[in-house]
Amino acid sequence: MLTETESQKRRFELLEKCFDTFCEFGLENTGMKKLSEACGVTNAALVYYFQNKDNIIIQSTAHCMAKVEDDFMAKAPTSFEDIERFLREMPYLTAKLHGAKYRFMYQVYASPKYRECGKEFFKGVNLRYAEYAKLLSTKLFMPADFIQGMIFIFVRACVHYALFEDQEYLNLQLNAIRISLKLFVKEKFT
Repeated sequence: MLTETESQKRRFELLEKCFDTFCEFGLENTGMKKLSEACGVTNAALVYYFQNKDNIIIQSTAHCMAKVEDDFMAKAPTSFEDIERFLREMPYLTAKLHGAKYRFMYQVYASPKYRECGKEFFKGVNLRYAEYAKLLSTKLFMPADFIQGMIFIFVRACVHYALFEDQEYLNLQLNAIRISLKLFVKEKFT
């Protein structure tokens, strides 16, 4: 018998494997059989943990995309001078590491069936970005609400790039951030 901690760990492992499987094969091409095979468990085990495919979709998307956010923010700038490195590297790293995850997430949350779950997920995103901004505020010596706005612009630009490899859109958004930062610094020191 698994302890509660072991059971939760196993649950997360299954969610992550299911999410990877959905990302590889898509929503419509992934059934319970494919999920159970990918996880190395029976259908009954997946039903035990999640009840049905819809719950797997919703829970795996929310769990894995929160992990993507954490990974993204773990690479956040550690100083004002580090911002340019972050702007240069992260869009391409994000596209390489997480492009398929973003494509699947939007497939799920754009579906009328899961739209309300998407709204709830993005409420959590907003709260997490506010927390990230507060943490970064002390490192970057900038107001948290300014940083939070820049996070939204930057993440959306990175996601858009990961989805469509649209360099023009990315460049425009990055330039908007750079100009905003220059104006902030100019205003702060004049």
